[in-house]
Amino acid sequence: MRVIGIDPGLRTLGWGLIDVEGSRVAHVANGICRSVGEDLALRLLSLHQQLTAIFVQYRPDRAAVEQTFVNKDGAGTLKLGQARGIAMLVPAQAGIPVGEYAPNAVKKAVVGVGHADKRQIGHMVRLQLPGVEIAGPDAADALAIAICHSHHTQSAGRLQAALKKASA
Repeated sequence: MRVIGIDPGLRTLGWGLIDVEGSRVAHVANGICRSVGEDLALRLLSLHQQLTAIFVQYRPDRAAVEQTFVNKDGAGTLKLGQARGIAMLVPAQAGIPVGEYAPNAVKKAVVGVGHADKRQIGHMVRLQLPGVEIAGPDAADALAIAICHSHHTQSAGRLQAALKKASA
């Protein structure tokens, strides 16, 4: 299974791809999409085009996106939500299911605590994906989102198998 994690942002959108086989995860690629221009519509179009090219090149099977947290800056939250819409639209256009995870759930799955900082996330991603060269903090967050999704997908699969076995 190939999973892409996406850390939405209007200026920089982080992405990270992992391959999952059983409980093993392996790094495939990671990077950052940078929006171009001052016009909001053109910035969103730029992110859409870049992310679409990544999907065409790497062909993920699953996608996961970080949920938006609401902060005091309502306009900033709204703009982030629009970037998040692009992060969900591209996988949907490719026919790929999208998992959504709260930032604290991602941190807890990867670091073990829900209030880890970006430095801790990067460190734990490097431990789980030895030798990885991370394009930046947004790409590290995206890889963490992909790892979180792989854990949740595996847990759901084990639960379904146990329920099927119990009902047989």
